[in-house]
Amino acid sequence: MARKVFFNFYYERDVWRAMVVRNSWVTKPDREAAGFIDVAEFEKLKRQGDLAIKRWINSQLKGTSVTVVLIGAETFMRRWVRYEIVKSFDKRNGSLGIYIHKIKDEDGNRDLKGENLFDYVGVYIDKKGKTLYCEWNGSKWVKFKDYPNCSLKFPENYWTGKIYTFQVKLYDWVEEDGYNNMGNWIEEAAKRVGR
Repeated sequence: MARKVFFNFYYERDVWRAMVVRNSWVTKPDREAAGFIDVAEFEKLKRQGDLAIKRWINSQLKGTSVTVVLIGAETFMRRWVRYEIVKSFDKRNGSLGIYIHKIKDEDGNRDLKGENLFDYVGVYIDKKGKTLYCEWNGSKWVKFKDYPNCSLKFPENYWTGKIYTFQVKLYDWVEEDGYNNMGNWIEEAAKRVGR
């Protein structure tokens, strides 16, 4: 059975680099990719509003077992990238991050290394075990407005009164030979969550 993977990235800035990674995945046997859209469709979707964007993301995540977040210079700031991470976590996808800043773009340029965006989203667990998703707004943790309620349940004794950020493995596409190793990274992420 083919492993279907959702690729999460900042479209406007990183689409070229994302296509390099995606194409290396789908050219090998038994692999499928989700989360890609062309420019015209993307603009049309944005004009339809937030609900349409969420529906598209949710439909793209169906049938996936792993979410690969392609980390560029500004990815950590992007609203819909954060939504995709939280939605993936909530559906219990395995997740990993790949730094793509050293992949050359269509003009042969590399980019700045982006921040680890998994440090900007998390789960808050209260004293009764109730959970909600939250995000770092630059100065404090706030309720994640696009997907606040967490379907995960934690026992009462799990509470420590803090935010749990998503702990995932991070890789560098160029330095760690993503072309040859991404398949192993994805399988590790899937196994960590029993998928």
